[in-house]
Amino acid sequence: MVSLNFNSSTRKPLVLVSPLDWGLGHTTRCIPLIHSLLDNNCAIIIGCNSIQRAIFFQEFGDQVSYLPLEGYDIQYGKSRRGTFLKLILQSFKILIRIKQEKRWLNTVLATHPLDLVISDNRFGLYADGLPAVFITHQLQIKTGLGAWADGIARRWNYRRIRCFSSCWVPDQPESPSLAGELSHPVEPPPFPVRYIGGLTRFKPCLPTLDSNLLIILSGPEPQRSLLEQTLLSQLENYKGRVVLVRGLPLAAALPAVPLHCTVYNHAPAALLQKLICEAGLIISRCGYTTVMDLLALQKRTILVPTPGQAEQEYLASHLLQQRWALTILQENFVLPEALRQAADFAYQFSPWPPHGFKNAVKSTLEEILQHKKRDAP
Repeated sequence: MVSLNFNSSTRKPLVLVSPLDWGLGHTTRCIPLIHSLLDNNCAIIIGCNSIQRAIFFQEFGDQVSYLPLEGYDIQYGKSRRGTFLKLILQSFKILIRIKQEKRWLNTVLATHPLDLVISDNRFGLYADGLPAVFITHQLQIKTGLGAWADGIARRWNYRRIRCFSSCWVPDQPESPSLAGELSHPVEPPPFPVRYIGGLTRFKPCLPTLDSNLLIILSGPEPQRSLLEQTLLSQLENYKGRVVLVRGLPLAAALPAVPLHCTVYNHAPAALLQKLICEAGLIISRCGYTTVMDLLALQKRTILVPTPGQAEQEYLASHLLQQRWALTILQENFVLPEALRQAADFAYQFSPWPPHGFKNAVKSTLEEILQHKKRDAP
């Protein structure tokens, strides 16, 4: 453990971590970062909504502090076109949330002497003179409207990220990268980027007789429920053992399922790792954090991108091209055919760079400490 004391009273470095609430991926990929910060003797405050807090509390309990921070609460449509239109209509709400984040951080700073902010895709969490890291795998935002619109989105994105003192990208710097053009845009950013490798909560799987079908659901409504309904209706005639993780950490009731299915509303990290390692095949959304987790564990997957979410649709195409995952559109999903395709698919697995984020955490804390020593009277 590295002991870093930021002043003569031996106060621990105080770090605010806050992930976006757009699905659960931003939340869960912050878990290994927070573990690394704790290993480096930091005190942690997590800015989050109630759903995120439930996930973090399962992992950290009272080791960290929690401050309520409203999420973006993005809603999807019931069709690809509906989701696309809803995302456009909600763009103004996103800008309002960014301004609210800025005001919220200023309020926090009035009572908490923060030494560092780590923001996972929350654009408003920076302040003058405060070291602030912005985490994203999307330097290039895919709009679904073509190169012209993508260029506008990229310039807007760069302008926002430049407000932060550092940008960390959970991907590898060389090609082929996991996120493709998302993390390696045609027009490079006008600010330094640190590629920190994969971010995953999980450790490598031990050898096992993996035969279960595991379904992991996530993402905003109503698309999460629509995929769940599609899969449940098709599981009636499937004879193998199925485990379903619904991605609903605050839910209590469980859906009616066939006897060969086991259902969890939410699976903490240790349980989810066990379920993944015991699975012969995994069906899930194409969220980037889920992809990082599954590829790090080198599991055979069928990924279903969220209709109308251009980022996931691009990522699905990229992963299929690299043969890292079989990807199938939701409107074309038929379970028997998907299983047949997976059985014939030539999956390619490659080592994922481990623990680059730990080096990023340690060196950033050391840089902050050196600056404080130089600025001390």
